[in-house]
Amino acid sequence: MQLNKPLLSGILLGSVIGFSVTSSMNAFALKPTQSLPLTELKKFSEVYARIKKDYVEEVDDKKLITDAISGMLTGLDPHSAYLDEDAFTELRVGTSGEFGGLGIEVGMENNFIKVIAPIDDTPAQKAGLKAGDLIIRLDDKSVKGMSINDAVKVMRGKPGEPLDLLIVRDGKDKPFKVTIVRAVIKVKSVKQRLLGDGYGYLRIASFQSNTTNSVKEALTKLKDENKASLKGLVLDLRNNPGGVLTGAVGVSDIFLSKGNIVYTEGRVADALMRYDATPDDLIDGAPLVVLINQGSASASEIVSGALQDHKRALIVGEKSFGKGSVQTVLPLDEKTAVKLTTARYFTPSGRSIQAKGIEPDIKIESLEFKKSDAENDKISALSEADLKGHISNPDEATNNKSTKSDKKENTSADKPKTSTDKKEQNDKSLAEKDYPLYEALNILKSMSFARGMQSKI
Repeated sequence: MQLNKPLLSGILLGSVIGFSVTSSMNAFALKPTQSLPLTELKKFSEVYARIKKDYVEEVDDKKLITDAISGMLTGLDPHSAYLDEDAFTELRVGTSGEFGGLGIEVGMENNFIKVIAPIDDTPAQKAGLKAGDLIIRLDDKSVKGMSINDAVKVMRGKPGEPLDLLIVRDGKDKPFKVTIVRAVIKVKSVKQRLLGDGYGYLRIASFQSNTTNSVKEALTKLKDENKASLKGLVLDLRNNPGGVLTGAVGVSDIFLSKGNIVYTEGRVADALMRYDATPDDLIDGAPLVVLINQGSASASEIVSGALQDHKRALIVGEKSFGKGSVQTVLPLDEKTAVKLTTARYFTPSGRSIQAKGIEPDIKIESLEFKKSDAENDKISALSEADLKGHISNPDEATNNKSTKSDKKENTSADKPKTSTDKKEQNDKSLAEKDYPLYEALNILKSMSFARGMQSKI
């Protein structure tokens, strides 16, 4: 089955943000060949009757049914869920790119809340939360046994209200507390800037319904600022938790001119879909490096997988999260819905990312660049010229006295900084602030140089 980029309005790839609703009221009808499991339903009705009759407190019928539906869905996988009125509203609000809360994408792991990724420029990111962190308490409430929706309800709240999170992190001996003040989360999906020498940097924080157009606008701005075509581009998908499927397809298509981008497979016919690229690469085949890490999930993995399979980009960084399933939002009525896993997606070469992730072509860990002390600086700066008795360079002036006086008069402190000096400072600053990006830029420059050499041959 081949579709020419259909609008899948009800398909989402993230756990909290990014979706639009599809009307599918008939999705729950049983096929003629399916029969009701009468024995199991009888057991359910008996338990229901016992609770109504013998439980220590009277329980509302609506609560019992709602809890039963919720339990039935959460027992399937970490991403399927029942969306009550509040959860359904929150999920719709999340697609608009503005909502109240902490600013994290979360999932479930071993009955605890797992941070898939902090969202850029949010309280969670500024507080230092990292992909892979486990949240075991929210204020004084243990999250063990909570559904993902219940946890999200606790984390959402009025802007300005603090929330204490008890965090378990790999490499830490014991849990530690982080206090985060809730805020209105405004998700800016796309950012861009020039890294110098004609190389562009494009950051996608999440995949929303308007992300494809935002990326096109960002690339136009980069070209205008550079006053020429880009020599290469770093596409940063680190800590991008996903979003809408069409956003991932659209972004992939920007850099591909032909071939498959992604296809999905499921049990029903509607789950069998295929997305192919259309002509034109908007950066004209310029070298492309994609940065990923363990917080890159679902839609990010679709883009990375497609560009990797087509050998259009080098994937650099850490292995991605490994969420290779597709969720469909199926409304039950105007106020409630079911978020149900309906398909697995596959990269063009037929790879399933589910619970496996994207392996980078070049692994770069998120290391911190630390300045050495003054003594180490002196040692690292040692060169041949510092060695006692070194032979002279024949190109130097033969008048040693004149050379020595010049050195005294023109000290390093008096020398004006050249463009080379500034470039070295900028490179060092980038290495200190963002080491993986620094290495990605070096790789991109090497790719651009090799491309230039090939064009000359």
